[in-house]
Amino acid sequence: MKVLKWILIVLAALALLFFFVGMPYLKEQTKKNSPQKTVVYAKNGMDLTVEYSSPFKKGRVIFGDLVPYDAVWRTGANEPTTFTTNSKIYIIDKELPAGTYSLWTIPGEESWQVIFNKNIPDWGVTLMSGGKETTRIPEEDVVNVTVPSISLVETVESFTIDFEDTGQLFLSLDWDKTKVRVPINK
Repeated sequence: MKVLKWILIVLAALALLFFFVGMPYLKEQTKKNSPQKTVVYAKNGMDLTVEYSSPFKKGRVIFGDLVPYDAVWRTGANEPTTFTTNSKIYIIDKELPAGTYSLWTIPGEESWQVIFNKNIPDWGVTLMSGGKETTRIPEEDVVNVTVPSISLVETVESFTIDFEDTGQLFLSLDWDKTKVRVPINK
């Protein structure tokens, strides 16, 4: 009985050590490879912010391989990408109330689904799946739109999210030889 008690104490101590020391260390290490970035747009009565982690291509095939087609992607690395708006806006023609949302995508060869979700989980993927399963809760989706993907001539080495204002405001996602532009309206 004493041996079982000591085994349980050691296992509990190892679990606590992993969650309080190992996990923060692993998160810090992954952020070295996929740095945290913030993009802000504050014009035309809109105040928008995107926070995301930017992984690098590193010679890999990205879409259809590292990021599978027709599967939910946390849209970046590490924690889920967040999108904040301080006022009601429209994603194409769908209303997105003021607030902070997690941003998810389902890449396809010719078009992508772009999803704004009320829930912002800690990490974005399950550790048990080796990063293949996301922690998105579909019932918490607020906006889900489909936009065409654009093939680029030049390779974008680092996953990049930005705002493009050409008279029409777009949320732009670029990586490898793919670009996706999501129209945003006031």
